[in-house]
Amino acid sequence: MNEQLVDAEKLKAVTIERDARYYALKAEIEEHLYDECELLDSRRFADWLETLADDLVYFMPMNFNVKFGMHERNEMTRLDEHMSWFNEGKWTLSKRAEQIMTGVHWAEEPLSRLSRMVSNVQLTAIDDTQKSGLEIDVRSRFLMYQNRCEYEEYLFTGRRYDRFRQANGGWKLVRREIHLPQNVLLAKNLTMFF
Repeated sequence: MNEQLVDAEKLKAVTIERDARYYALKAEIEEHLYDECELLDSRRFADWLETLADDLVYFMPMNFNVKFGMHERNEMTRLDEHMSWFNEGKWTLSKRAEQIMTGVHWAEEPLSRLSRMVSNVQLTAIDDTQKSGLEIDVRSRFLMYQNRCEYEEYLFTGRRYDRFRQANGGWKLVRREIHLPQNVLLAKNLTMFF
């Protein structure tokens, strides 16, 4: 699999055979994603961090307004080339989670109330050739509701492109690219995990 996270042009054409194996793996991944939502909504960050691979890449590009016909090449920033909302690994995510749980995180005091939904889950690649084990590329949509203090409410919706690796009878998130369709962030912060 290509090391570049997402090539939007290639993803348009991606089709894999939807046989019994596809649907069995899809069901496993869907349950994993639902479990992930529950862990994060319940603030069980230590348990969530255990579902992440040590070599995780967690990336959220920024968007630009571009002329028609330029979207594929120029609408989003690129990993390690431009600014991004997130360009993190497991270590930085663990530090962010630890900071939130100290109770002295200015943007999360009091803690936000969050509710996540994941839908439109589709497998885009099944790769048995990796030395580290079976890897699966997955695209999905998400909706996240955030309530802060008393009156602040935010909705985040977008697409995710994930890679999961089978490990120890479960799945580890290896890569996540989050596409948030906002040029300007409408919320006051991005302290949550997508």
